[in-house]
This record gives sequence, structure tokens and C-alpha cells, in this order.
Amino acid sequence: MIDQILSILTYNPESNFVYTHMAFWIFFGFVLLGNAILYKKSVLRNAFLFACSLFFYYKAGGIYFGLLVFSTIIDYSIGIGISRSSNLLKRKILLSLSIFVNLGLLAYFKYSYFISDLVAEYFNLHISINNYYTSSLNAILGTHFTVSDIILPVGISFFTFQTISYSVDVYRGKVQAVKSIIDFGFYVSFFPQLVAGPIVRAWEFIPQLHKRYQLSYKWFWWSVWLIMMGLFKKMVISDYLSVNLVDRVFDSPMMYSGMELLLGAYAYTLQIYCDFSGYTDIAIGVALLLGFRLPQNFNAPYKSVSVTEFWHRWHISLSSWLRDYLYIPLGGNRKGKFRQGLNLMITMLLGGLWHGAGWMFVIWGALHGFALLIDKFLLRISHNLGFRFPKILGRVFTFHFITLTWIVFRSSDIESFNLFIYRIQSAFSIYPINYILAKHSFAVFLIFIGFMSHWLPDNLNRLIKVSFIKSSVILKLLFIIVISIIVYQFSLIEVKPFIYFRF
Repeated sequence: MIDQILSILTYNPESNFVYTHMAFWIFFGFVLLGNAILYKKSVLRNAFLFACSLFFYYKAGGIYFGLLVFSTIIDYSIGIGISRSSNLLKRKILLSLSIFVNLGLLAYFKYSYFISDLVAEYFNLHISINNYYTSSLNAILGTHFTVSDIILPVGISFFTFQTISYSVDVYRGKVQAVKSIIDFGFYVSFFPQLVAGPIVRAWEFIPQLHKRYQLSYKWFWWSVWLIMMGLFKKMVISDYLSVNLVDRVFDSPMMYSGMELLLGAYAYTLQIYCDFSGYTDIAIGVALLLGFRLPQNFNAPYKSVSVTEFWHRWHISLSSWLRDYLYIPLGGNRKGKFRQGLNLMITMLLGGLWHGAGWMFVIWGALHGFALLIDKFLLRISHNLGFRFPKILGRVFTFHFITLTWIVFRSSDIESFNLFIYRIQSAFSIYPINYILAKHSFAVFLIFIGFMSHWLPDNLNRLIKVSFIKSSVILKLLFIIVISIIVYQFSLIEVKPFIYFRF
């Protein structure tokens, strides 16, 4: 017992301190207890939850814990400076400083190798990569952290975008600067969504900090539903498909038939959705138990009838962030059709690059940018002709386009993508379908269950959730026990890191 407690208190790079590990739920039990004791005293409660969130990031990110603290102090000070100044030039300088510092951190830790490879390739120059963050810690603290590699700090893509949005909103006058650094630090570091979103805006979260704690019977069981379904999506569907099908066919496409590769592509389409939406479901549920409401981040994206609608349903907090802080500031649709198209392409290219430092992410973003342009073109034609494309065709085409782009997203390089597509075409046959169904029977079953539940009509989906909330406590507990047993059994196979931890 003592060893388990000590393991919880110390950082272990080999163990992910996340929703899929028992250590996190022990930690969360302690947080719930503290929250229950302090919930009537918002100042103390916020300070307690802030401390817990910092501890969570230390457990998740180790020595890069200092980056979160640094970003918090910088943007808190800049927000205060912007709010107190009436000088437009000074306000712009402070805002630019916030953007420069946050994007500078993100660029250094996420894109140093990508940029150095570009420079080496096009200018025949060699750039030596050195981790100045760890070398500084070694000099100051006398430690011996490695300085030869730059490791991507967990969650940096999320909390830097969150603090940038705060500075911009203070500059625009959309929110008042937060006077308490405890409150601001809590907003930046709130642990349920810290490392993989959703990206929370200050105007959504900060007003909740000093509201009276409320958790009704209905909302309690809704949070339980979200947590249990999130764990099921992640640890049962996503992880099983990853280990038993997706990783295998993408790593060695020449060893599999075209039918198996196509099945693997559909499996990855479901895997990445269940992985990411599973995380955010748990995050929303955990936050709700603590009395905070996080924004919706997914809304059945594979029901979309167009790529435009897909981006209104997929990773909503990122797509709305890109719209409000990149696309609209670039000019949006206010400067003619050509500029609108250019702004859209820039937004999607940078959105692709946000996901990772590699050309495949750029290509993925470009494909979505072109698809959005085609969407707008077809929308104008259908409007002028008074014709509407059948929704079923839109859904089928959009789903398969998204699946194609996920193959790009999952491929390590263009050669791997070409090989994957070539193998599907050259080795495709429906004759071994019985063999494939037998060989991958449980994966096929999970794919069927996953997509059918995703494509349930909205009314039926809502009815199932409402029925759970209104059911007797015995039935609810039975549901929790059954899901917990299933999740535990699958956790014994292999638990994979959350996909979006890499971004």
C-alpha cells in the first residue's frame, strides 16, 4: 500500500497518469473528497483544485511542469497589463508578446526537428539540436537531464492555444483580466482537459470559478454515463482495434490483403474517434462531478453530409478556435472569394500542422482545405440551381473522404501512404471475405457496434441516455459493474496511450 502511494506521488515516465490507469482514479478520489469539504468556500476550493491540477501535470509531464507554470505567469501578467493600459500601441505589443511567447514555446518543442530538417535539405546547413530547457535546469538545479533530445511536453498544443485565446479576448474586451493568479492558473491547468482538450475559452470557464457548487441527481448520473462510455470507447473499442488490426496493417501493409487493409482503414476511422472522443467524454464527466461544465467537443462527426459539417462536429473546440483566432483575423469571407479561399487554405494547413510536425499532417490539412473550398463551390451551384444533393449521398461521400484522409493522417510518410493505397487496389478481392471475417471476427464485431451506435438516430440516442438517468439505482449500478468488468478485462490485454497526447 505504501509503495502504491509513493508511486502516485512520484513521476514515472514509464507510467501514464491518465484515465486508463487506476492511479488516476485514486488521485481523483482524493480530489473529490477535498472538493466535497471545500465546495462552499470557492477561494479555498479553487486553490485546492489548482494545486491538484499542477500535481497532475507534474505526474503527466515530469520536468516540463515548469513550462506550464511559466506560461501561466506570463499570460496572467500580460492580461493584467492589457486591461490596465489605455494605450493602443502598448496593448498591441503586450498581445504580440503573448502570441510570440506561446507560439515560440510550441514551435521550439514541437517543430525544431521539422524546421532543422527543412533547413538541412534546402540550404545544405546542419543545425545542432539541443534541449536548452533541460540544460538550463541542469545548470540551475545541478541535475543531469539529457540535453540531446527535445521531447514534446504533454498537452502543450492545448494549453498554449488556451492562453493565447485568453490574451486575445482580454485585448478585444470580451473578458475582464483575471485578478487572482490562483484563479487564472486554475483555468489554464484544470486537469480533466489539460493534456488533450477540449480547448476551453476564458469566457466559458472563469465565470464558473466562484459560482455556487451545483450537482443535481440528473447531472451526477449524466457524468457517470459519460465516464463509463468514455472508458468503453477508449479501452475496449479503440485499444482493441489498435492492437489487433490497425497497427498491424499500417505497419506492414504488404502482409495483408486489400480487403484487410480496407477493413483496417475503417477501423482506424473508428479508433481515432473513440480514442479522442472517449477522452473528452471522461474529461467532461470528471469536470462535471467537480461542478464545472466543459464545452462539447464531438457531435457524431461521421453523420456529416459535408466536410464543412464534419468540422462543425469534429474537435469542435479546435475548429472554433481556428475560426475565431486565425480565419477571421486573416479576413475570413470579408475580402472576396479569392481571399476567402486563401484564408481557408492557410487555416487548414496550419490546423494540419498543429496536429504534428510532419508533411503528412500538412497534406491532411490541405486535403481538408480543398474539400471545404469544393463544399462552398457546390453550395453556390446548388443554391443558384435550386437543387439539393441527397443527404444519403453526402453522408456516404463525406465518410469515405474522411476515411481516406485518416489514412494520410496515420501514414508515416508519402511512400507508406502510396504503398497502402497500392496494396488495397492490387490485392483487393471479395473472395476471401469469409476467411477475413473469421480471422478478424471480434474486430469486425467492434467496428459494427461502434459505427451502428454512432449512427443511431439522434432521438433514439437521446432516449437511451435519458432512460439510463431515469432508471432505478440498481439498474444503474448493474450497468456500472458490467462496463467496469468489461473495461478491466480489456485493460489486461494492452492499454495504448491516447492518440492526441502526441499533439
